[in-house]
Amino acid sequence: MNLNEQAERLVNAYADAILRLSYTYLKNTDDAQDICQTIFVKLLTEPRQFESADHERAYVLRMAANACKDLLKSSWRKRTCGLDTILEVPAPEAEDGSVLAAVNALPVNYRTVIYLFYYEGYQASEIASILGVPTATIHTRLARGRAKLKDILGGMEYEQSV
Repeated sequence: MNLNEQAERLVNAYADAILRLSYTYLKNTDDAQDICQTIFVKLLTEPRQFESADHERAYVLRMAANACKDLLKSSWRKRTCGLDTILEVPAPEAEDGSVLAAVNALPVNYRTVIYLFYYEGYQASEIASILGVPTATIHTRLARGRAKLKDILGGMEYEQSV
């Protein structure tokens, strides 16, 4: 498989997942796109062999999570402000009371595990592997994230499916 075919395969398979995961960490579309591009460059310049497609997907998402964490703790990010903070007219936000607004209001640890669990369909043990934390921590974050969502959404009933 040549480099162009490999790049196309990676983009088709992982671009959406990387962008969504990066956005849950960074809450900035441009930064999420930068992370996505960085991940693809690393994957193409440092090719690896994987046991399965699931192993490759977990590796790619782990790379994205780590890249987001690195960006969040960088000194450059702490000294700058985004263009969106100085725009005159902000983009419309999710309506108050919507699930999207409630999920975006969660702290990053809860927002990330809820995203991976509900949107990407990973099990707690897989999320633990991707994020590099114990499975019990994932269960705790899911429970606490659900509780916070319940508070934010005004106590609506929900089903717990862990």
